[in-house]
Amino acid sequence: MSDSLGDWLGLREPADRAARSERLVQAIADSLQVDGPLHVLDLGTGAGSNVRFLMERLPGPQRWLVVDRSPELLALLTARTPAGAGCEITTLQRDLNSLDDPALFNGRHLVTASALLDLVSEAWLRRLAGRCAEAGAAALFALTYNGESVCEPVEPEDDLVRDLLNQHQKSDKGLGGPAAGPDAVACAARCFAEVGYEVRTEPTNWDLGPAQHGMQRYLIDGWAGAATELAPDLAPTIERWRERRMAHLAAGRSRIVVCHHDLAAWPSRPA
Repeated sequence: MSDSLGDWLGLREPADRAARSERLVQAIADSLQVDGPLHVLDLGTGAGSNVRFLMERLPGPQRWLVVDRSPELLALLTARTPAGAGCEITTLQRDLNSLDDPALFNGRHLVTASALLDLVSEAWLRRLAGRCAEAGAAALFALTYNGESVCEPVEPEDDLVRDLLNQHQKSDKGLGGPAAGPDAVACAARCFAEVGYEVRTEPTNWDLGPAQHGMQRYLIDGWAGAATELAPDLAPTIERWRERRMAHLAAGRSRIVVCHHDLAAWPSRPA
C-alpha cells in the first residue's frame, strides 16, 4: 500500500460520513431478524470507515469479518477502530477477485461495502447477489460513484475530464472483467432484484468546499492522472485544466460535488 492511499482514506472519511444515507441504514437494521449476535461481512474494507460508521448504528452484539487484500490497510483499521462493547472484528487478508469461498458468506446476516461496486464487473455483481441470496443476507453498499460531478467555478474542460474519468472507471480492475463504473448501482439493483430482493437506493453526494482543501487537491490530481492515462495526446490540455482548478482551490473559491448512490437490499418477504 502506498502512503497516499491511507492518507486518502483518512481524508475522505468525514465526507463519507456526512454523505451517507441514514434512512437506508435504518431500513437495513429494521429488516434484520437476528437471534443472537449480528454477523456482518465487510468487503474491501480498506482502513475500516464503513465498520466505524455502521457499528454504532446496527443492533448489537456484532461479529464482523472484514476483508481486504492490503495488510497495511487492515493494520490501519485495527489502529483506528476502537473496541466497542459487544463488537468483535476479525480481519482477513485476501483478494476479492473470487467470491467462491463459502466461508465468506455462510452465516452472515449482512454483507456490506463502501466505495467498491464501481470497481467490479457485472459478472462479479451477479455472483455477489447470488451469494447473498444463498446466505439469506441483507446487503448495504455505500458511496458508489455514479458518473456525475460538478466543479465550480466552471472550466471549459470539466466535461472532457469527467468523460475520460468515466471511461477509465470502466477499465478492468481485476474483479471479474471490465468494471461497471458509473453503471454499477443500476447493475447491482438489477442483480439483487433478479434474486428476489427488495432494493432501495438514495443519492449520497460529496459537497466539498474550501474546508476540504486536501480532499479536493487529491481529486483534481487523480482525475487529471486518469484522464491523461486514457488520452495521452490531450495531456497538455488536461494539465492546463489541472493548473486552473488548483488555482481556484488556492484562492479559496473551489467547490466540487461528486455524486454517489447508496444501495440497500434485503430478501423480499412473502405476501
